[in-house]
Amino acid sequence: MEKISGLGKESRNRLAKVMRETKGTVSVRQVADILQLVPDRAAKVLARWASQGWVSRVQRGFYVFIPIEARSTDIVLEDPWIVADQLFSPFYIGGWSAAEYWELTEQIFRTIVVMTTRKPRNRKPVIKGSSFLLRTIPENALFGMKSVWRGQVKINVSDPTRTLLDMLNDPALGGGLRPMVDVFNTYMASKDKDVDLLIKYAVRLDNGAVFKRLGFIATRFAPTEQVLIDSCRARRTKGNAKIDPSMPADKLITAWNLWVPANWAKEGKRD
Repeated sequence: MEKISGLGKESRNRLAKVMRETKGTVSVRQVADILQLVPDRAAKVLARWASQGWVSRVQRGFYVFIPIEARSTDIVLEDPWIVADQLFSPFYIGGWSAAEYWELTEQIFRTIVVMTTRKPRNRKPVIKGSSFLLRTIPENALFGMKSVWRGQVKINVSDPTRTLLDMLNDPALGGGLRPMVDVFNTYMASKDKDVDLLIKYAVRLDNGAVFKRLGFIATRFAPTEQVLIDSCRARRTKGNAKIDPSMPADKLITAWNLWVPANWAKEGKRD
């Protein structure tokens, strides 16, 4: 456990300048630009501040500031979304994390879902006590986002419609089949419901399994949404898919070319 130590006047002024011109996180490149230093010198400045307990290293070349009231450098991230912006951009917050933000679920998830165009080696990093789940997406899949303020930083998060679509595309992003259906039901009853936009997003994502899952779920849980059901049926592709790739599925719903668990194949069974 490192203790926070004092700074000389010059170093204190430098630190204050960097803190004013950054937003909770800082990189070697930023320090080099702000203090007009060569990168090697900027890296040494950050390393010294880290040894003195004023910043904490997240990964090579990237640090977070330690709150003044902290007694040591053993800190947790104040806002993991801001760190994600620095580490994984271009990206957006999605899946269950976005569902929590838009109040589409009452479940609490400790892991932050990050949809990124990057291809990290570790897709489940734990950074300063915060867990992340990373999903790589193509650049053309960066749509259906809203910018929200987190402190002084704008962060992209999937809008309610895209949040549901991502779960239909990959049920694991919602925590599995049951939570995904719960999000669907909440969405359909919310002010954010937009069937036309949901279909538009699904067409743009271009995954036939999405229409099969969405059509089946809509038929079961929103049978009066005929426009949605008909649109899914018209776009149903050949071949069979599973409603949730992570679950055993031994019943084929031929109307949707969809494999489902046996108890989901029976009307009224939802567990």
